Amino acid sequence: MLFRPLAGLAAIVSLGACASVPDAPLTPPAPTPTASTFGGAVASADPRATAAAEAMLAQGGNAVDAALATMLALTVVEPQSSGIGGGGFILYGAPDGTVQSYDGRETAPSAATPAWFLDEDGNPLPGPEATISGLSVGVPGNVAVAAKLHAEHGKLPWAALFQPAIALAREGFVLNERLHSSLEGQFDRAGHTPEGRALFYQADGTPRPVGTRIVLPDLAATFERIASAGPQAFYKGDSATALAQTIAAETPRDGAMTPADIAAYEARERAPVCGDYRGYKVCGMGPPSSGGIAVIGILEQLERFDLAALGPRSVEAWHLFVEAQRLTYADRAIYTGDADFVEVPTAGLIDPDYLASRALLIDPARRMDSVTPGTPPGAPAPTPAGEGYPESGTTHFVAIGADGTMVSYTSTIEGAFGSGLRFGGFYLNNELTDFDFAPVRDGMLSANRVQGGKRPRSSMAPTVVYDPQGEPFLALGAAGGATIPIQTTRTIIGVIDFGLDLEDALALPMVMSFGDRLIVEKGSWFEDAAPQFNALGHESVIPSDFLFRTNGALKTPQGWVAAYDPRLRGVAYTRHEDTTQLPSGSLP
Repeated sequence: MLFRPLAGLAAIVSLGACASVPDAPLTPPAPTPTASTFGGAVASADPRATAAAEAMLAQGGNAVDAALATMLALTVVEPQSSGIGGGGFILYGAPDGTVQSYDGRETAPSAATPAWFLDEDGNPLPGPEATISGLSVGVPGNVAVAAKLHAEHGKLPWAALFQPAIALAREGFVLNERLHSSLEGQFDRAGHTPEGRALFYQADGTPRPVGTRIVLPDLAATFERIASAGPQAFYKGDSATALAQTIAAETPRDGAMTPADIAAYEARERAPVCGDYRGYKVCGMGPPSSGGIAVIGILEQLERFDLAALGPRSVEAWHLFVEAQRLTYADRAIYTGDADFVEVPTAGLIDPDYLASRALLIDPARRMDSVTPGTPPGAPAPTPAGEGYPESGTTHFVAIGADGTMVSYTSTIEGAFGSGLRFGGFYLNNELTDFDFAPVRDGMLSANRVQGGKRPRSSMAPTVVYDPQGEPFLALGAAGGATIPIQTTRTIIGVIDFGLDLEDALALPMVMSFGDRLIVEKGSWFEDAAPQFNALGHESVIPSDFLFRTNGALKTPQGWVAAYDPRLRGVAYTRHEDTTQLPSGSLP
């Protein structure tokens, strides 16, 4: 099938070399989410990726085709956050309520050991030293998981999904303010390779100006090979050999990735985790992600409280939210990991009776002095909580088909610009830094320690929700490391408990607990309510700028509506000679 681009995509890509074009500020009216003319909806981190998805729908494609075209296009225009050099998790929600989840998480080289991130004295390596090297790169999973999902549920030919991304890479895309901001201060990472420096930086080490056209012929060629030959063009043969050599050349120890590691990679279907929240069916991703478990854990612990009566501006309501989060994350830290390697009591962690018992620990009038892990049904002996390296290179997008099929996809390369290594025109992930650097604590092995072929624990939480009548209702997710389940849960509460439309739910202020500190969104009413939080026992209330990266689609009487966090309006609009940027749903 030939690709026939929509006018929106054609306007975004036009022939040109890497050159600067004038940039003029634009102050447009605030975007109003509207139902898609295709009967579904698409929300992504970049309007050019959304246009790619809509092109698939216009050709008669379904939600799967649209979601996968989005992932590929984001490889081009969002190199700081996602792409085929990383992996992801996908929730597929059918109109009849059947939910499937797909695991495209990266894997460690087969020869990796628990000492992977320890120096010669047995101490954890500094984060930057571990990250900007081959040590951090896992076998990328996005191509494999895309192929698996497409083979089972796609409608258009595989090659058709690549055409928008090929056009963006070969003909060029405009460097927008968001990418420019990501490049600032990241020269050592985004510019780690000569290719990265030449593409994104000027001779003085500053990022190329907003409005510069970036052309990626090598990425276009990579896409064309995979489009023509299928995923084996990525995982086998000369490509796999060259990829392994690229990673091994920057791996300062034995056990580096091999072509056999890449060829052995397998995307897997996993059992989704589902729970009931006030009659709504909420489903998410299970291990190796902790995201679905965390979302369900927080929600079901809150079910005994009448949040609707308290309202969205109630300090007590958000105090309850934080306490449920603290209990959930205590369990998450010691029980979750790759269930192929360690025993994860998934059923016990989302067991309604267990969560109800944990909820009884929450006092509406007082912060718990301390929080300890519980003992869910079927739990093994607890393992110590480990520490990894914070991530900031993740994206989320959703696609809804005309039939109500929901695809919720979180894709990541871990940190901004991943490992800094480039291959085939894209950045390679630093996903292995999601493992615990110190494999042993208090004489016990961490569940999330490095092991050969293992997938690191994740916080990614692609989610789908069905209404009490069993109809598709909401698809959403977020980016932002450990904040992902909290962002996602906050939005669900906004829609279900507070009756907000999706955009207003996304606009709810953020609050979360980090140890003894309560982190509240700077400039929100939470900051003014610090004395009230203090009175509830939250002694250290710290205002902070959060990175909001939640988006989704909600079924309304008027049809499916996609929305982005409204805080992004002030940073995501720019006008260039050939394109008007739309709201972005993700920041690095």
